[in-house]
Amino acid sequence: MTGAVLSVPPAAADDVRRLASSGLDPLLEKVPELVGESDRSTYRAVFRWTTDPADLPEPGEWVLADTPGLPAWLRPFGGHVLVAADPDGTHLAGVGVKRHDLAGHELAVVTAPPARGRGLARALVAQAARRLLRTGALPTYMHDPANTASARVAEAAGFQDRGWTAFGLGERPPEPTGDQGTP
Repeated sequence: MTGAVLSVPPAAADDVRRLASSGLDPLLEKVPELVGESDRSTYRAVFRWTTDPADLPEPGEWVLADTPGLPAWLRPFGGHVLVAADPDGTHLAGVGVKRHDLAGHELAVVTAPPARGRGLARALVAQAARRLLRTGALPTYMHDPANTASARVAEAAGFQDRGWTAFGLGERPPEPTGDQGTP
């Protein structure tokens, strides 16, 4: 990594500078504790953005996030979400918009297992990106570096990999227990 920006409270800055000399991984391991969030863990994500989404079909319809029949994962986005459904109303895929601020809006997409492989995710992401650009916001997209399916969706929708990595704090995964196959 050639450079990085890490925003932390001023009280943690000296400790972060000291740990940064040991490398990124040791630093990221200690960040939750340094910022008073010991019950959380850090994550990495590929960070993408576009001003030129792919010219793909628009299979979705913008509806309110609390529309009956939508999957629960879309509700927390509030406002409008973009959904694709079968003619009988069966939900196929959806995009939620995380409005980080007035300029940056992150897209999140999920496709129902029976609908995967139809190109819905990439078409919906491109459709949502075009709408965000018309409103003056910059569409962004993040995914786990190991999630190759999400990477393919991003590329096909016009979100090129520019080599940017985002780091953040997330919920700490539950500790494995013996009944899950680990000692």
